[in-house]
Amino acid sequence: MNGIVGKAGVRRVASPDGRCAGGAVLPARAAFDGKGKGAAQDIAVQGQNLMTDNVSVVEGEVATISCRVKNNDDSVIQLLNPNRQTIYFRDVRPLKDSRFQLVNFSDNELRVSLSNVSLSDEGRYVCQLYTDPPQEAYADITVLVPPGNPIIEAREEIVSEGNETEITCTTMGGKPASSIRWMKGDEELEGELTVEETYDRMYTVTSRLTLTVTKEDDGVPVVCIVDHPAVKDFQAQKYLEVQYKPEVKIIVEFPEGLTREGENLELTCQAKGKPQPQQINWVKVDDDVPSHAVIMGTDLLIENLNKSYNGTYRCVASNSVGESYDDYILYVYDALTTTPIPTTTTTTTTTLPVTTQDSRAGEGAPQKMDHAVIGGVVAVVVFAMLCLLIILGRYFARHKGTYFTHEAKGADDAADADTAIINAEGGHNNSDEKKEYYI
Repeated sequence: MNGIVGKAGVRRVASPDGRCAGGAVLPARAAFDGKGKGAAQDIAVQGQNLMTDNVSVVEGEVATISCRVKNNDDSVIQLLNPNRQTIYFRDVRPLKDSRFQLVNFSDNELRVSLSNVSLSDEGRYVCQLYTDPPQEAYADITVLVPPGNPIIEAREEIVSEGNETEITCTTMGGKPASSIRWMKGDEELEGELTVEETYDRMYTVTSRLTLTVTKEDDGVPVVCIVDHPAVKDFQAQKYLEVQYKPEVKIIVEFPEGLTREGENLELTCQAKGKPQPQQINWVKVDDDVPSHAVIMGTDLLIENLNKSYNGTYRCVASNSVGESYDDYILYVYDALTTTPIPTTTTTTTTTLPVTTQDSRAGEGAPQKMDHAVIGGVVAVVVFAMLCLLIILGRYFARHKGTYFTHEAKGADDAADADTAIINAEGGHNNSDEKKEYYI
């Protein structure tokens, strides 16, 4: 039991001869030692020579009251109950309540225990010192009553995700009133607290917690924690049970890479919910599933794929809470092919496979080489080479004829072939000149 801070008082009272002295009330601290006894702290109360402590004790346990005197001069110490009846005068007990027992008596202390404490024992006890003038110090006994076991209840035992539920925690018969905290997993929540005082000065405390649940709350404990000075670790808990619609995921079992013409496709539909889905269906969005497709429970198998099977395939799962689905978009690529590329050496010819990127941007898939394009390119190259040969042939043929013609014109008058060509180039002019000369 933790220490509980309280106040005690001390004062001077009128002396037997009628003289009166001023009184003083000073603050005090008291600690509860877990056995129903008040443990003194440093200088709890002091008025001249008399000190005492406040005491908090759990009902049914033992409370101890200590009247202490500093620098006592053989003055008499006595202890009175809240009705100012003498419990002990020095070491003598005039009161016939055997629950009071002397623990210690000396010139400096009178210590008395009270066993089996009940609520009727609460009140202010008086330590009295017969001095001139007499002194009194006051010790308040507070009786703590542990509350009953907390009772936790839910408005619904099973809740669907997204819905609101209410949980109540009630503890009865405590004194003082308890406080209640809520924990959901590691998260602290705040409830609405109601305190009701009963006829016997006890308290009934109820806390209401309202929360909206999700599927992640399924199986999470909600704990009601009761805080009270008379008890520790007082709590009750309840596990949330949340139902939720299925979570659906399509797994591609085959093939591992791209789907191509002529290959097979195998899909598996994984569905998890609470309650577990009872119905799982395969459909093709905006079209019918291919007639030769095989559906076996959660699996879909399509053999010998072709491009007509392209589209969105959907797995739909449902339970009592709702339905969910997952989609798989099928795109069938061209089948893989290889094109031989001749590599000529002195003795052998090697054939190599050729692949290229898929025509769909970003797909990065290999596809076959277009044979028509290759043939067209080769034909264009051959045709260009033939045209070039023809042009060169005609060019060389023309230049060769001109050479022979010039050589023939100047051959008669020339001493050699070169002179004949030169004569041929100027032959026309020379003939004209000759004609003028003869005229």
